[in-house]
Amino acid sequence: KMVDPTLAEMGKNLNEAMKMLEDNQRKVEEENEKKYARKDIPGPLQGSGQDMVSILQLVQNLMHGEEEEETSQSFRLQNVGEQGHMALLGHSLAAYISVLDRERLRKLTTRILSDTTLWLCRLFRYENGSAYYHEDDREGLLKICRLVIHTRYEDYTLEGFNVLYNKQPVIYISSAARTGLGQALCNQLGLPLSCMCRVPCNTMFGSQHQMDVALLDRLIKDDIESGKLPLLLVANAGTPGAGHTDKLGRLKELCEQYKMWLHVEGVNLATLALGYVSSSVLAATKCDSMTLTLGSWLGLPAVPAVTLYRHEDPSLSLAAGLTSSQPVEKLRALPLWLSLQYLGHDGIVERIKHASQLGQRLLENLKNLDFIKTSVQGKYFFSFKVEDELSSPVVVFKFCQEYSNRDQTSHAEQASSIRHPIISNEGHIYDTFNQWLGEQLAQLVPASGVDVVELEDEGTCVRFSPLMTSAVLGTEMQDIDQLVDCLKMKIPVLTSTLQLREEFEQEVRRTVGLLYIEDLGWPGLGVVRYNYHSDGKNDDKQEKELEKINTELLKKLNELESDLTFSLGPEFGGQKNCVYIGMVTEDLDVSELVETIAATGREIEENSRLLENMTEVVRKGIQEAQLQLQKANEERLLEEGLLRQIPVVGSVLNWFSPFQASPKGRTFNLTAGSLESTESMYVSKAQGTGSTPPPTPTSSLAKQKLPGQKAFKRSLRSSDGFSETSSISHCDDLDKLDQRPPNLSPGQEQEPLEMEGAEEQKEVAQVKTNTEDIHSDRSPPDCTKVEDQASQR
Repeated sequence: KMVDPTLAEMGKNLNEAMKMLEDNQRKVEEENEKKYARKDIPGPLQGSGQDMVSILQLVQNLMHGEEEEETSQSFRLQNVGEQGHMALLGHSLAAYISVLDRERLRKLTTRILSDTTLWLCRLFRYENGSAYYHEDDREGLLKICRLVIHTRYEDYTLEGFNVLYNKQPVIYISSAARTGLGQALCNQLGLPLSCMCRVPCNTMFGSQHQMDVALLDRLIKDDIESGKLPLLLVANAGTPGAGHTDKLGRLKELCEQYKMWLHVEGVNLATLALGYVSSSVLAATKCDSMTLTLGSWLGLPAVPAVTLYRHEDPSLSLAAGLTSSQPVEKLRALPLWLSLQYLGHDGIVERIKHASQLGQRLLENLKNLDFIKTSVQGKYFFSFKVEDELSSPVVVFKFCQEYSNRDQTSHAEQASSIRHPIISNEGHIYDTFNQWLGEQLAQLVPASGVDVVELEDEGTCVRFSPLMTSAVLGTEMQDIDQLVDCLKMKIPVLTSTLQLREEFEQEVRRTVGLLYIEDLGWPGLGVVRYNYHSDGKNDDKQEKELEKINTELLKKLNELESDLTFSLGPEFGGQKNCVYIGMVTEDLDVSELVETIAATGREIEENSRLLENMTEVVRKGIQEAQLQLQKANEERLLEEGLLRQIPVVGSVLNWFSPFQASPKGRTFNLTAGSLESTESMYVSKAQGTGSTPPPTPTSSLAKQKLPGQKAFKRSLRSSDGFSETSSISHCDDLDKLDQRPPNLSPGQEQEPLEMEGAEEQKEVAQVKTNTEDIHSDRSPPDCTKVEDQASQR
């Protein structure tokens, strides 16, 4: 039974608070009311205060307020279960326990700390160890460095950094360690960067992510000869990138030889809790210290990391900060103490075992793919599991395609082909494609937790690290199967795009008016730009016109019914005024695609030029028309005589002797850009046809398509994409196309079509502006008949 009512109330309040915060369903009325309410703008503190429900509601709004606006970006939310509630309850209990009297607080914290340390040491096979609990996972290593400095420099407590001047300490870390780890240690310890030595990994034998032991031995000897003191070695039981484990047994012997401290960290330390542990990881139990990140391994939120260490002098541990005399500092272990009791030994082992099984399941599925070890037309899909299959659950794989046809090769030969790409540009292209592949898999199967990792030798790879993600995301076996299914769908797209990139580049370079832009960072078919033919324009105007044409070209291409994706490229780092073409399939007709892009670009350019020239043509035509009208008025004055211009006399003279003047109008032909006389129209009672305008180029260069077939697709006779009822008619259409006279060339077949187009263009009415005689009020006779004749034509 619950003796303390405060504890019961605390647990109840925590359950209610978590239920309220995890409830993402809000009513539509509440959303409309808070649509225009300020969310992130800080305001003054209310004087009357608020109740707990209002405060929790505010926290909920801040947590999920922007959820609807971020639908385009998928985000991962940690799966907080009952064990997570226990961890969160530990923080509340720590605040409550801290108000107890000093004696009770000391007894309680000592029990919590001793229990947790004992459980962890037995669970991870680390005998006679002490524990330091810290929030930052690098803080434990920092305290260990201070402990080693206090141990190796006896006068360090009295003289401080003066003792380091005569004999400079050296800390050795692997080149595969976390980025910025060495610099962070030097900054916190107040040491120069020369005290940090990066040890290269193997280059000839063994894993290229393992520390080179022989080279480390030479580096230590060189430092000793130069008067330095080898202090500490940081090894990896699971590198941050690929999850490889260093040769901990040999490293431990080397550290004992030179009296160095060996610290181990990495994700593979979690497998120490399993029944069977590989020898490479089991050697970590003999090291001087190790750091465990139980929060990610077990899916526990807000639990501290733990650094287990062995040291006989408690005073030096206290001086280094590994232990504290303050009871409140010991309460850091309370959330972990509660969570470990809730899970139990079997629950902890089951979670780690489940993560290992997920990695094994993915590896087995990758082995069954056709692209792993078998050669299919020069295509390979490589997957390499770090170490042996039981040492690490981390799986790293990448897509790669070799252009030379080879027989089935060994795993080592495939790995070496990844490390040394044949062409430098080929390596960049593979990195781009694998970056796209990793992002697609993470988006399609977010519960898998796959991510993209940059490895020094292999380049860009896709990584699955279940110990870091499965407990947090709740990854199950069906998620792995779904991941493999998505991978099977993406591999043909990658291979087709990679094959057609070179053909697309050649087609674009052969096409007049198009410029191929080489962008190795674009995961797709390629990048093309339509070249604008400038007529002595300045650079700014030419750049604006180029942007206008390519933007309109992109719009026209997206309006076509096709499976291709056309875009302006990435938001940052892409080329300007270009059309980026995404991933394609094997049935893409590259020549048709390039022809369509070029024809559409020419059409847009000519339309743009027509609009530009129209203003100048109309302006010149108006000026010419004004000059001709002025000249016609002068001729009319000379023809009528001076007397007819006098107001009264002219009226009388016109009454006795009317003057018959033929109307002299002008028509402005917009197509030809010239002024023409209307005399022929009045004589023949019909307007002349004039010159035939040139045919307008169109972008209808696409091949004849079958019904329902999308653009840029090659039409195949044996296509399985059509139904049985429609396949007969489709084949008949193809037979009709094939039944043409053999002596006719493609140009001769198009002559009737071109003649019909020319006749239709001749019948188009010309746009004309009639400017008739100023004093003539008479209209041309039989206008209705002329209109009837025009309509009949």
